[in-house]
Amino acid sequence: MPTVAVSQLKHGEKLGDNVVTKLGNVLFNKGKVINDRDIEVLKAFLIPSVFIDSKNGIEPEAMEETKAREIHSVPPFYVEYQNMLKLLKRVFLLANGGQPLPILDIRNGLEALIQHIDTYKVLTFTPKNRNLQDYIYHKSIMVSLTSYSLARWHGLPQKDLMQIALAGLLHDIGISKVDSSILEKKGRLMEFEMEEIKQHTLIGYQILKNISGINEGVKLTAVQHHEREDGSGYPLGVKSDKIHMYAKIVAIADIYTAMTNERFHKTALSPYIVLEQLFTESFGKVDPTLVQVFINKSTQISNGTLVKLSDNRIGEIVFSDRSHPTRPWVNVNGTIVNLIVDRSLFIQEVIGHI
Repeated sequence: MPTVAVSQLKHGEKLGDNVVTKLGNVLFNKGKVINDRDIEVLKAFLIPSVFIDSKNGIEPEAMEETKAREIHSVPPFYVEYQNMLKLLKRVFLLANGGQPLPILDIRNGLEALIQHIDTYKVLTFTPKNRNLQDYIYHKSIMVSLTSYSLARWHGLPQKDLMQIALAGLLHDIGISKVDSSILEKKGRLMEFEMEEIKQHTLIGYQILKNISGINEGVKLTAVQHHEREDGSGYPLGVKSDKIHMYAKIVAIADIYTAMTNERFHKTALSPYIVLEQLFTESFGKVDPTLVQVFINKSTQISNGTLVKLSDNRIGEIVFSDRSHPTRPWVNVNGTIVNLIVDRSLFIQEVIGHI
């Protein structure tokens, strides 16, 4: 079993033994297939070298068999996610051409995906092999899954959960008719371009209004997901009591997903920074009770998560104080960094679970 220096390690190589930190903690388990992020983590933990599985002597047929096994071992959630991505691209094309939407296919695909929602962790999920041109499709799926999660956390009735997931999936369907050159513009948008983008809410409602199989809440979410509690939103400037509950939930999922994913005109922000901004800046803008539930529940899954701090050190979340859910304690090579006390630091990036 060859030993390879971490500096020489290549994407796709498989660990032949557990990788253990200087403190005796298992960083990665034997058999893990290494990606570029893992190499970064190994370097951060000052691991000089690792054992890898030798590929010498493996017959081509055996290698093909191994590849086939790896393809078949893709978790069901990711298979259904890719199916939904493919379907959603077709749905947006149909909407753009004024064609009927295959609502039964959409519902069936979403139900198949949500069967595996326990795989979806709001703070750490990243779509595989995404590109910026597909941003709107990935965002729609993630908003759907996040909305479903938030509705469930908030205790909404079971009968509403699938409809809220549909509301999240189709909230931006009006974007299908917005000029792609505006959506893909890298610089600051002009006022007339912003006005065209804002029309997607009204267009979305027109696309959905006569579809059976989705309830009124789904249709209203398309037009209301940019409305705000204090009446400062668009397109109608309505206040809290006129905004449907589905739209309130989808608005939070939409803000969070947009800010934590790279867009043509903006870079992605750390989930923890976005949660703090939602908490401090969005009172009066989005429903504060829903925001509190979202922050408390999404950060509960954090212990054992590897994160990069704003000073580029990498550590593991070991404790989250419920009164400060976005400022956990982080173990950096045996030193506990309490982010509640050290306000100059924050979590820059969520890397994932060990």
